[in-house]
Amino acid sequence: MKFGGSSVADAACMREVAALVTQALPSAPLVVLSATARTTDGLLQAAHRAEAGDLEAALELSRSIQLRHRAIALELFPGHHPAVLAQALAELGRELDTLIRAVAMLRELSPRSLDAIASIGERLSSRILASYLDADWVDARTVVRTDDRFGAAQPLTGELAALAARHLAPMLGPGRAVVTQGYIGSAAGGLTTTLGRGGSDLSAALLGAALGAAEIQIWTDVEGIQTCDPRVVPEARPIAELSFAEAAELATFGAKVLHPATIQPAVAAGIPVTVRHTRRPRGRFTRITARVSAGHRVTALAQRGPVTVLTVSCGEVLNGNGFLAMANLFQVFSRHQVSIDLVATTEASVSFTMDGDEPLEPLLKDLAGFGTVGVARDRTIVAVVGERLKSTPGVTGHCFGALTGINVEMISMGAHDLNLSFVVKREDAEPALRALHAALIEGVQGAAENLPLKRGLAGFHPMDIPRSA
Repeated sequence: MKFGGSSVADAACMREVAALVTQALPSAPLVVLSATARTTDGLLQAAHRAEAGDLEAALELSRSIQLRHRAIALELFPGHHPAVLAQALAELGRELDTLIRAVAMLRELSPRSLDAIASIGERLSSRILASYLDADWVDARTVVRTDDRFGAAQPLTGELAALAARHLAPMLGPGRAVVTQGYIGSAAGGLTTTLGRGGSDLSAALLGAALGAAEIQIWTDVEGIQTCDPRVVPEARPIAELSFAEAAELATFGAKVLHPATIQPAVAAGIPVTVRHTRRPRGRFTRITARVSAGHRVTALAQRGPVTVLTVSCGEVLNGNGFLAMANLFQVFSRHQVSIDLVATTEASVSFTMDGDEPLEPLLKDLAGFGTVGVARDRTIVAVVGERLKSTPGVTGHCFGALTGINVEMISMGAHDLNLSFVVKREDAEPALRALHAALIEGVQGAAENLPLKRGLAGFHPMDIPRSA
């Protein structure tokens, strides 16, 4: 059971989390916690203030974070702190202040130091919840073994599995909960690392896979993954079932609920992932499995932007050398460490999309040797995702019909045939999403296809572990 920052934002939220964990005790839950909302941002800000030499401001941020967590603990334990919790909070506060003073003294903030500071947030929140639940607390750094790429460490799954079997498995059992942290781990020698963006979800998936969990639950502030961003399309609805491939594709193209890397350990272990609303535990939710989702020819829409489109055309080098020229083009992007999202080719040109904040000038200089280079900035990728796209007649016709009046500048079908992407001007992205949702999900599929399956309605509690698992 992984709970994000909004799920443990304050004492009231922690009580709700504790109630969910208590209900799950027969299933021997491992609880993976994020830092409380806004804590990680505050820690990083304090670190950078210290690096700039503003020690007073950095320590004031540290005090604010510590006081907020003490206030949460006081509200959960009116009148007193358990001695063990009070000692743990005090020690973490001293550790944070020591790290901040060291950064300020050296005026240097290395990735290694930044990870050590960032780890305090998860350690604070998990200490409080573990005390409130009277549950065992495990330092994730004793289990989640990584390499030493601080800030975006890669898990060493073999070592992690062995450590989980040694340190976690003996503590888990029906009627007992164990609380640990997401996002953080350690490299050889015990140096603290962090897993980067989406790290808490990845931690949950890694630990779930290592322990052979029946299910990996991602508890957040939405009722599952939606057919589109509800802020753009109010008619968006939760998706009852997704395949692993669909979920990863949606996350890659902008869906914010899950990070693509979260899916991979679950895929390898064949463990279902569910995305649930902490404050609506009996509400709708999304179940992600290896199975192709039933009944959907289009599962959901997503957007990614801003992106920049580069088009290389009309060069003799490009036209005369075929695959060799293409390989050389890709080498240019690799040399400049620029990731490409989409590629579209003709006999006379090749178009690429890349993140809009990538530096262009050095790249454009090297690409000029292949031909004329066109640049279109401030574009957005609108992605139509579904396992059945290729096998369903008429989908592209519905897409183009819906996009009448919107200038589509580039089209690409994903390598797995489950993503049809359109590049449009940024101001056209939201109208395009609304039109596509109306045509492909509301109008064509009908409401019944996208309602949750019966097990998500009356008579089934989301906390239940499916027998088939």
